[in-house]
Amino acid sequence: MTRAIVVRSLGGPQVLKLEDVPLEAPGPGEVQIRQAAIGLNFIDVYYRTGLYTTELPFVPGKEGAGVVTALGEGVESFSVGDRVAYASADGAYAQERNVAARHLVKVPEDITLETAAAMMLKGMTAQYLLMQTYPVGPATTLLFHAAAGGVGLIAGQWAKALGATVIGTAGSPEKAKLALAHGYDHVIDYSQEDFVARVREITGGAGVDVVYDSVGKDTFPRSLDCLKMRGLFVSFGNSSGPVGGFDMGLLAQKGSLFATRPTLFHYIAGRKALDACANSLFDVVRTSKVRININQTYALADAGQAHADLEARRTSGTTLLLP
Repeated sequence: MTRAIVVRSLGGPQVLKLEDVPLEAPGPGEVQIRQAAIGLNFIDVYYRTGLYTTELPFVPGKEGAGVVTALGEGVESFSVGDRVAYASADGAYAQERNVAARHLVKVPEDITLETAAAMMLKGMTAQYLLMQTYPVGPATTLLFHAAAGGVGLIAGQWAKALGATVIGTAGSPEKAKLALAHGYDHVIDYSQEDFVARVREITGGAGVDVVYDSVGKDTFPRSLDCLKMRGLFVSFGNSSGPVGGFDMGLLAQKGSLFATRPTLFHYIAGRKALDACANSLFDVVRTSKVRININQTYALADAGQAHADLEARRTSGTTLLLP
């Protein structure tokens, strides 16, 4: 047996219940790990509320890190005692668990398991956004919404290391100050300013090459108004609710724009892609180009409070659940 958070009905944070659950021996192709830390992400909220669908009951969470304690049949790339992490294996909210080996990467010795758990999903998201969805470089001017969030703080530092001009939005002076300390050249407090007007002012009316938007309903379609002609709108989340009724004609009206709705799991679907993305992340962390901030920790039993704080925008940077 182990302890895990189980969701038996969809709803608010109160549906997250800590229970005793069976822990079977790892099956073929699986690895059993004792978890050191679990990452909290907005996608966990989407599954809890039913915005993203899965079968009930379920254990939420996609990101964690720990130590290998047992191997299933056919696993040759890992050994008992290995330090490992993952970002795409459902069922993370548990003290111990089985994970398909295809989801795991080995954690370098100079990176702590807590840091690994804090950065895998958010950091690899920043990697694919900046390096693959739109190749950011010194000629790039970008806008990143939720700049003080977990992905935002990583992306700001990484984009600055790539030489870009980095503009962010945040919801308070405190969060704006935090983002400015993590690579952003300009941060717009959207509670006080019109972010479209400020982007146009900052760019001399030109607009930005790419907008990264994980907010959704509250920032659409104004994000499109921040783009240069033929710019790219990247919608990779919807913390305020989904974008509804997307009219393709808007893309033509606002400058022959491009739009994409990517997800990390399509960028790390194979072993080669996963290793390349993870190693790229490990490299920028080990060379101190990107700092990983663990700004909040909660006991696993307090996952409901962690979700409530995340949804109320009372958190910044990365949040960990500790088994």
